[in-house]
Amino acid sequence: MAIITMRQAISDALWEEMERDPKVFIMGQEVGVWGGTYAVTKGFLDHFGEKRVRDTPIAESAIVGAGIGAAMVGLRPVSEIMTINFAFVAMDYIVNEAPKMHTMFGGQMKVPLVIRTAGGGGRQLGATHSQTPDAIFAHFPGLKVVSPGTPEDAKGLLKAAIRDDDPVLFIEHAAMYQIRGEVPEGDYTTPIGVSKVQREGDAVTIVTYCKGLQLSMQAAEQLSQEGIEVEIVDLRSLRPLDMGPALASFKKTNRAVIVEEGWPSYGVGAEVATRLYEAAFDYADAPIKRVAQKEVPLPYNAALEQYALAQVEDVVAAVKEVL
Repeated sequence: MAIITMRQAISDALWEEMERDPKVFIMGQEVGVWGGTYAVTKGFLDHFGEKRVRDTPIAESAIVGAGIGAAMVGLRPVSEIMTINFAFVAMDYIVNEAPKMHTMFGGQMKVPLVIRTAGGGGRQLGATHSQTPDAIFAHFPGLKVVSPGTPEDAKGLLKAAIRDDDPVLFIEHAAMYQIRGEVPEGDYTTPIGVSKVQREGDAVTIVTYCKGLQLSMQAAEQLSQEGIEVEIVDLRSLRPLDMGPALASFKKTNRAVIVEEGWPSYGVGAEVATRLYEAAFDYADAPIKRVAQKEVPLPYNAALEQYALAQVEDVVAAVKEVL
């Protein structure tokens, strides 16, 4: 396996799918000449040309709306929104149009649209550019929501999203493009809506995804030195939400900690905890703990920003508390 960055894995997935299928094209702010805000599409314009790599105005509604139209007539667009915070400008198209077309018209049309965007804090971009509103989008049936935590899954899930006939919101973390990991050689896809046990253990179940996976893996290494072996379940997709591995692990360990970057109120952790309680209440030997961002608009100040975000030590403390 090659060891590459998250950025390279995402770029490779896009490149390979555009080479494989001429119906795939990308559009968004600065995806062409500039090569993407995070350099994911660097070199694409020279290779694929302006017809398939389209720089757009600063108009998120147009980027997503045009993508919906293109998808409905048989193309496979990848619409890039520079940051998920700007997705609110296109909210009607993302949650009220794209996910409902197939059902409202009796299955007569498909919307194979991928919306790529980056979320998360930790880069001193201020409260309006650092949010993690993943749970908001995962609320709506018809829209698949994916957020990978490793380069391997980033590549496999993006390729699967591009080939999917339903609209997919593909959420990357703005602070994770440089993380490295093993990625298989050759063509492969990772199924959407399938969770994965990323680390086996027997003391406590940690359920997480995206940046939370990185925090949880680091916490697991620290806890292992104290003889505490945690099991880590990576959701990978928020809709469809596969609770199978998390439930099986919870029934084994009888304790759970849920790690996310978003705010805890009405969040992913609240949903996961509820589903664990509903399906396996009798297995719980301690209350389920949630580790999440503090309930404040994220500060710009570097120290305060890190204080507001979930940290490795918060995960370690939560695991010890449920024990």
